[in-house]
Amino acid sequence: MKGLGFGLSSGIITTLGLMVGLNSSTHSYKVVVGGILVISIADAFSDSLGIHISEEAENKHTTKEIWEATVGTFISKFIFSSMFIVPVILLPLKIAVIVSIVWGLFLIGLFSFYMARQQKTKHYEVVGEHLGIAILVIVITHYVGIWVSNLSNHI
Repeated sequence: MKGLGFGLSSGIITTLGLMVGLNSSTHSYKVVVGGILVISIADAFSDSLGIHISEEAENKHTTKEIWEATVGTFISKFIFSSMFIVPVILLPLKIAVIVSIVWGLFLIGLFSFYMARQQKTKHYEVVGEHLGIAILVIVITHYVGIWVSNLSNHI
């Protein structure tokens, strides 16, 4: 569950941020597709290694538990990152980015709701917090992309 939750939230937020930023700065189909593919591979390996080392450092998990968290993180991170390639391939880029944002926020909201129910906490607080962070990342990366685009016009 740890690997799934981490992979889902991190995979979605990282990939959406990358997609939005690259789209805002380049409006290039190739750049956005390349970014999704690279982040799906590199970030999945990076985060799964990070979870692996973190679990080992706690010194309270079995080798099996450590590898389950590692593999679970890699698989979920890779799947949740690479799924955004589908709308980009099937739809015009601008629409694909919007569809991806809606889909990603829906999945984060759904998982957050499920997690809040499991923990018997207030659903709206957990869902609101997680969606708020995701939306903040999307907004910031959009404006960073615009800033980078404007920078390249001055060079």
